[in-house]
Amino acid sequence: MGTFPAATETGDQLVAWFREKGESARLFVWAWTVAIPPLAVMVSCLRRQLPAPHRDVFLIGAVSYLIAIEIATWTWVGLALLADVLNPATTRTVLDVVIFLGPVLTGSTTTMMAPVTLLALLGQSRIPRWLGVLGFVTFLEQAVETITIFRSSGFTQPGGAMNMQLWRDANSRLVGSLWNMGRTAGIRDETWRAATNLSEYGFAFSKK
Repeated sequence: MGTFPAATETGDQLVAWFREKGESARLFVWAWTVAIPPLAVMVSCLRRQLPAPHRDVFLIGAVSYLIAIEIATWTWVGLALLADVLNPATTRTVLDVVIFLGPVLTGSTTTMMAPVTLLALLGQSRIPRWLGVLGFVTFLEQAVETITIFRSSGFTQPGGAMNMQLWRDANSRLVGSLWNMGRTAGIRDETWRAATNLSEYGFAFSKK
């Protein structure tokens, strides 16, 4: 979709953006929608790598992360659907609500990352310490981002430059952390093989 519209843009500018990028916005929402099932499988498999209560905290964070983005996409696709008849003031008001996704989503990302980071830093569950260091840096970054909830203008306003920059950086590190968690602690583990055993889910294959 290119660059997301800035929090400082007027209603008229937002309407022009949605009229230009409407189809791309709907494609973005579709891509996210079809990605949810494989993401759910990934989270389920990674959860089984962790001890209690870490696994449950990780799962709660992951589920709230998925749900929060799903709710935000309703707004984007709704505005994109009605791009030709959008009212500038209404468009600005609707996006002023959804831009709080960034500040509030930090609660979900930190909930996901905290248990894995702690285990890694303590050298437990065969998660490498370097992954814990990466998680700790991202955790701090996300924690700082919560201040945007209280701002109303400038660099630290909701949906502003701080949110957009940290959103890109933190999500890249989050995806990298999840990938490396599975690669280093899962693929060679019995838990991974058990999690991907189709017979557990009611599938059985007969041998000829």
